[in-house]
Amino acid sequence: MTTLLERPNTALLVIDVQNGVVEGAPDRDGVIANIDTLVDKARAEDVPVIWVQHSDDDLARDSEPWQYVRELVRRDAEPLVHKTYGDSFEDTELEALLAELGVGLLVVTGAQSDACIRSTLHGAFVRGYDVTLVSDAHTTQDLSEYGAPAPHQVVAHTNLYWQWQSAPGRRAKTVGTAEVTFTADAG
Repeated sequence: MTTLLERPNTALLVIDVQNGVVEGAPDRDGVIANIDTLVDKARAEDVPVIWVQHSDDDLARDSEPWQYVRELVRRDAEPLVHKTYGDSFEDTELEALLAELGVGLLVVTGAQSDACIRSTLHGAFVRGYDVTLVSDAHTTQDLSEYGAPAPHQVVAHTNLYWQWQSAPGRRAKTVGTAEVTFTADAG
């Protein structure tokens, strides 16, 4: 029930699953396996898979840490959005790409739960999209030495609060990989 009524389609976003971003992240391999499952499912259902790749002073473009993890392989025909801010919409072509594809529902996966995932969730929601967060397909690094909660608590909190988001004409959901459907009622 997106507010973008002329956009009935769904897309899968794979955000920042890069070597330097997910290195040492809790359940890294399980999260990547779940994302891979979703990518395969989206491809089988002819749903666009959109890859988002971050760069900044600490994550230099074209460096090994900047590269996507080897377990996930983007097809040449699948869009790649480069970003330098947490929100995948900020100063990128993502919005224009989604408009071109007629997308009003986003299924979100990737890293980091408490940074780029949260920023993109909110960025999409305030722009009128329905947004489904896949609860077991995102992760974050351990930043507890800086006062953040433990990573599993960050993931759990992100999953908890996202399922209760609401706004006129939009839906927010949190579902597990096995429950994801790429329909207007994306589970």
